[in-house]
Amino acid sequence: MDFLLCSECFQDQGLKLDSEQIGIETETACPNCGSKAGRKLSTQDIGALAHRFFVWGSLIRFDYGAAPQIQFNKYQSTSIDVLPWLEADVRLIEKALGVGFFHYGPRLWMLGEVEPLKGLQQKEDRASIIERIVSDYPALCIGPDQVFYRVRVSPEVPGNFSEYDSPPIALGGVGRLDSTNFPVMYGSQDLEVCIHECRITADDTVYVATLAPTRELKLLDLTELVFEEHISEFESLDMAVHMLFLAGEHSYDIARQIALAAREAGYDGLVYPSYFSLLRTGAMPFETVYGISHRRIQRLADREKSKIIPNLALFGHPIERNDVEVRCINKLILNRVEYDFHFGPVVIGAEL
Repeated sequence: MDFLLCSECFQDQGLKLDSEQIGIETETACPNCGSKAGRKLSTQDIGALAHRFFVWGSLIRFDYGAAPQIQFNKYQSTSIDVLPWLEADVRLIEKALGVGFFHYGPRLWMLGEVEPLKGLQQKEDRASIIERIVSDYPALCIGPDQVFYRVRVSPEVPGNFSEYDSPPIALGGVGRLDSTNFPVMYGSQDLEVCIHECRITADDTVYVATLAPTRELKLLDLTELVFEEHISEFESLDMAVHMLFLAGEHSYDIARQIALAAREAGYDGLVYPSYFSLLRTGAMPFETVYGISHRRIQRLADREKSKIIPNLALFGHPIERNDVEVRCINKLILNRVEYDFHFGPVVIGAEL
């Protein structure tokens, strides 16, 4: 393999640490700086490093959607301003890849300009969009052979099965999908996501119940990719739902009305993307090829689906009405917490 640079070539500490993760350990001398200790980088590695640091690292989120502030290609010269410690590093990568870095002007769908999503935010249009969601998304059935988990922090009586049911009706309207007089039990088949969702700290006493349906439950599956022929991202219902469940608390009112509509349509609950999906999978949100979302490219469907961690939301009190049984309850002990991270530049000017 031909190496061009190594981790010791860079002055920016974040770029250096990222390159140590990407590069290859070898005692071959770096052709640029001569270091034998630095992790060596091929052309492909440098391209991956540039994307990770400058593109993903400059990503900013909006109420709905996200977009990078910086891009690079072989057709433009560098036009971004960087802080002094990054200047020489930019020149190195420019030379190695033959590219230029520039401020990115994203297609506006990446900033939430998606017609069905805008309709969901307008009360007069919301019902018709929700009707489309309930009719266009598929059903998923789960039965007694599929266990899932529900985590509780400091339950009053840890061994009491009712502690793991939906909260009392009086406490409704706090979560993403429950509302006043409409309790919802939240759970997941991914235990780590359950822990994230509960915002557990080192001081908490935590219990986890292993649950399973007692009968086949019919759920509206909002984790599926819905392909719409001859529809761009600007008109995409799939993109609207995808952005909705990656959004924060300002989206809860819309999500709650989708849950109510699903119940009216005869569903026992929802399967929906966890807000922490991207942190769990380590995936970059809203990836594109020439401005086209990967979610619209069918050969990338499995890759896009793998970015989503499904959560379960069961309507009412499923343990109380014997739709769900408690298989066992365990105390959960946190042994260690690790963080996986990478870096990005301080972007100067051209704020989105």
